[in-house]
Amino acid sequence: MVSIVPTQANPPKSRLVLQTWLQPQRPRLRLAYALAIGQGVLLVLQNGLLAWLFAGWLNGQPVLSHLIQILPYLLLCWAARPWLEYIKNQQLAQASIAIRANLRLKLIQTLADLGEARRHLGHDGALSSLILDQVDALDGYIVHYVIQQKIAVMMPLLIVVVTACYSPLAAILLLLTAPLVPVFMILVGEAAARKSRAQFAALARLSGRFLDLLRGLATLRRLGALNQAQEAVDQATQQYRRRTMQVLKLAFLSTAILELFSALAIALVAVYLGLGLLGVLPWNMGMVPVPYQGALLILLLAPEFYAPLRQLGADYHAKASAEAAADAINQLLTTPTPHKEGSLDYRLQHAPAIEADQLGMMALGGRMRLAPVSFKVAAGERILLSGRSGSGKSSLLQALLGFAPFTGRLYLDHLSYQKLNSAFVRQFMAYLAQTPPLLPLTIAENLRLAQPQATDQELYAVLMQVGLWPLVAALPHTWHTSLAERGIGLSGGQLQRLALAQMLLRPAPLWLLDEPTAHLDAKTAKDVMRLIERLSRGKTVILVCHDHDLADWTDRTITLTAIEDKPDETC
Repeated sequence: MVSIVPTQANPPKSRLVLQTWLQPQRPRLRLAYALAIGQGVLLVLQNGLLAWLFAGWLNGQPVLSHLIQILPYLLLCWAARPWLEYIKNQQLAQASIAIRANLRLKLIQTLADLGEARRHLGHDGALSSLILDQVDALDGYIVHYVIQQKIAVMMPLLIVVVTACYSPLAAILLLLTAPLVPVFMILVGEAAARKSRAQFAALARLSGRFLDLLRGLATLRRLGALNQAQEAVDQATQQYRRRTMQVLKLAFLSTAILELFSALAIALVAVYLGLGLLGVLPWNMGMVPVPYQGALLILLLAPEFYAPLRQLGADYHAKASAEAAADAINQLLTTPTPHKEGSLDYRLQHAPAIEADQLGMMALGGRMRLAPVSFKVAAGERILLSGRSGSGKSSLLQALLGFAPFTGRLYLDHLSYQKLNSAFVRQFMAYLAQTPPLLPLTIAENLRLAQPQATDQELYAVLMQVGLWPLVAALPHTWHTSLAERGIGLSGGQLQRLALAQMLLRPAPLWLLDEPTAHLDAKTAKDVMRLIERLSRGKTVILVCHDHDLADWTDRTITLTAIEDKPDETC
């Protein structure tokens, strides 16, 4: 089984993937960047006005008249900067929402295209964590890091240019100390990236484990193993908590280091300017190289010079988390699925004929799932698909459903599968597995998942056909009775009968049945199989069943031998 969790750092690929996802939102990102630059210009203007005002005050000029003179411009700067910040954050938030919503749609569509084959990608809990948690991990990267990495270049350059107009040496000091911040950001950030990847893997495992325990809660209660399950969950959550704290420690450490070096660099510039104002610089004794107005402006701008770099360092963990999430998300999005674009919408109006010519299938890791096999199924013929475990019986059904890519040729009513729109044709197929896909809805709502327009009379008819109406009629709310998760509340045989009722509501002349009686006792299995035999008359049926005695009503058997052997057909 392949788990969709990041297993190996691959930053260049991750960054390329992230840039591709950002591409549709480039206009919003450019607008946000322009607004950020506008904020920077207003900040420089505001500090310049304040420096001019205090310099005039120290030189004995009338402060009140100067304040009245510049007050409109100061108010403009103070009012415009928060307004630009708000618009910038709105644009970034909308871009993040749009990108994450689009990714979720693509992920859900990919899982829908894979169908039951998604089980090869990991537990449902891990896949849910991927769609919810790991997609949300991109938010910090989009909202903060993408723009901040540009601001961290432009704002310091703007401040250096302004500083150089007053003191080239102060500008050089700023430029020399600036690289310390990104260097330590990268050193600490790489460690944070590795921790983030490990954290996502741990979260996926924890989600899958917790979901498995929830599904088996009834069994655990009967076995009296609830305490052991609780201890297992406690241990897993404690391990996850410790990993989370390790990631947070790295994040706090990086922030502390960046703050330290920024403070030292600002102090160095302040010492130079202060000694210069006192006229005690060793190489310029008795001279004031930078007048008070320029010195004050440089001191006001020095923290703003390092602020974008410090913020970029603080946001670097968002980049690390996004790259780790991108690895996992892209792995699922690039999972091979059948090509359906521009395909033929073929409506099955009768029991179809099926033909396979050297049909083979490969797993994601290159392992063979189905050795090349050739066979023909006549229209209306009911086939028992047999073979040892691992011979590819379920994989063959997935290929017929259009959920998995295959090699060789496959025909439906002499039409190549390559030309068919699998999603459209699937509307005329019925699939029943070992565990019916029932949701925690009412019985009627579960039935209408197969046919939303089904009337009450049609529901009554199919429930009568499968022999469930007496049971449903005896329930307090009849078919408006809600089912628990996975249909808990009904027996295995009743669940399979309800799934058969779902199938009868659809115009499905092709039935694909994958071990529908695997988890039933002998008597119930015999009853369900007898019901399938009666209801499937006149349809093309491919049934996977290990107990041949239960399927003695099928017309013939196709036997798949082991993967390493040559498949054959037994009539």
